[in-house]
Order: sequence, then C-alpha cells, then structure tokens
Amino acid sequence: MLEKNKIYNIDCIEGMRLLQNSSIDLTVTSPPYDNLRSYKGYSFDFESVAKELYRVTKDGGVVVWVVNDATVKGSETGTSFRQALYFKEVGFLLHDTMLYEKDSCPYPETTRYYPSFEYMFILVKGKIGTVHLIADKPNKHYGDKISGTVRNPDGSVIPMSAIKNNTGRKIKPFGIRPNIWRYKMGYMKSTTDKISYKHPAIFPEQLAYDHIISWSNKGDVVLDPFMGSGTTAKMARVAGRDFIGFEISKEYCDIAEERLNTNALFF
Repeated sequence: MLEKNKIYNIDCIEGMRLLQNSSIDLTVTSPPYDNLRSYKGYSFDFESVAKELYRVTKDGGVVVWVVNDATVKGSETGTSFRQALYFKEVGFLLHDTMLYEKDSCPYPETTRYYPSFEYMFILVKGKIGTVHLIADKPNKHYGDKISGTVRNPDGSVIPMSAIKNNTGRKIKPFGIRPNIWRYKMGYMKSTTDKISYKHPAIFPEQLAYDHIISWSNKGDVVLDPFMGSGTTAKMARVAGRDFIGFEISKEYCDIAEERLNTNALFF
C-alpha cells in the first residue's frame, strides 16, 4: 500500500498498480473529457483505468466518475455513456446517473440549448456499503402528515406504507436532495484558491466534498487518479478522510501541493 495523504507524480495506471486489491473506499475523479482540454498533451488508457479501479475498490466501495462529451462535426461523442457501460462490463454496478448543473455556461451554438450540465456516474462494486444521503432540500409541507399512494406493477394504487400502517409520520423540515446538484462556476466561485485556476478544468470544491461525505466515512481512503489541481485531496482532508492521488503533470502536482500546504483546512 502506498503512503496515504500524498499526491504521486506518476501515470495513474502505473500508480494504481502499486495499490493492493480492495484497498480504496471511494474514488472521486474527473478524467480528461475527449479533446475539450489539452492537459499538457497527456492522454490516458480508459479501459485499463476502469479495470484497475475495479481491482483496487473495496467491496461496497464507490467510484464517482464526473465526465462530459465533446461535440465533433455537429454530434456529441457519447464517450460518457460508453465509459459508463464499460464500467459495467468490468463488474461495477451503475448505482446512479447524477447530473452536475452549472450556474453558468459558455455561449451556445445557434442550434443547441445552453450546455449547463455534466454527468456524475455513481459506480459501486457489489452492494453499496456506505450511504449518507444529504438532506438539505426544504420541504414545503413540513409538519403535515405524510400522505400519498404508490402504484403496483399491475397498475393498481395503494396507500403508502406510512399511511397504511397508521404510523402518523409527519413530513420533516428537510428532505433528501434530488440527484441533480447545482454549483456556482467561475473564477473565485469553484474555490477561493487562486493558484488552482492555473489548471484548465477544476471542479467545485463543494461538489467533491458532497460526494465524499455521501459515500465514505471518516478515516476512509479516497482516491483521485486524475488529481489535477488537488480538489479531491483538499476536500478529503477537510472531511476527515485520508487520500491518495496520482497526477502525471509535475506542474499540476505543484499546484495541488501548494493548495494542501497553505489552505487545506479552510472551506
């Protein structure tokens, strides 16, 4: 097992091969998307990455794969869907297909609506082990008794179990959030670490933090094989988890290390 709480300047496949089988509780990562960014000219072997992620993930562990598609000659590539299906081929279960909605977006082409989201595939090795769903959606009918029906496979309708069993349960002040998560994007919104913007494609700190607290426990090991500017490592530390990261670019490793050394405890 590699030393924890360290970012290794190494190709991610080479790095993951140094990890023991079933040693990682959670992976939160965002790989290079088609040709949308140059990433210093580096590329990666997706199929080998998927196989290694399956090998190193613990039973019940989760991989959060944040990805999007390029548009080439008028057509989206569909790379994201192909990757999700390949993860299933190597053994993962597609636990959820979530969306990461941005509060801003680039100027659109004249034939398309504004592109405002990316995919967040939640992949699980076997039966999911750790789940802490975030309940921060205000309920309009807080305090009212639970009411409603469910539909049987044959089309018939019956009262919800809480009503059928006469439990008298009332609606809580906050409910579980939906699987579309919205975040602020842009300079000094995704993070206040100015140095991170030297990386071409950072994702919001809050996004990484929310996934880390949803699918892991304190003391667990969080992996990011495409560490980039270090967001996953920083948020793992803030959330009380250990981390291991791989990043092939020395420049990006230096950015990540500076973030961890100067601002890791402020969120």
